Amino acid sequence: MNYWLMKSEPDVFSYDDLVKKGREHWDGVRNYTARNNLRAMKKGDLAFFYHSNTDKAVIGIIEIVKEAYQDPTTNEEQWVCVDVAPKEKLKHPVYLIDIKANPKLAEMKLVKLGRLSVMDITKKEFDEIMRMSRKS
Repeated sequence: MNYWLMKSEPDVFSYDDLVKKGREHWDGVRNYTARNNLRAMKKGDLAFFYHSNTDKAVIGIIEIVKEAYQDPTTNEEQWVCVDVAPKEKLKHPVYLIDIKANPKLAEMKLVKLGRLSVMDITKKEFDEIMRMSRKS
């Protein structure tokens, strides 16, 4: 299993929006590195759902339920999307400021490549953020 972090602006599409829909395609990615990450995703992989811009926090966990296919928002064949479904809302959001303050996460791509919208993360990073989410 692989682990990912996927960003969305909550006023455009939030974790709660995904919960209401039950399943949705993750589209509109127009960065080659992020696109390559979408292509690498496998059914059953887990990703953190990150609210960008306003909250700047990991909010929940989503599951990849369909692997990469043509993004329906464009006719350009090089762009893909995946389908995701909600798995679990975190007990407490994990804010970017706290992620940056945690030395165990200093090498995380969220810290190093902050503008990337879809990124891979390690199992250790996933577990550390889960640990942080259980704190009040």
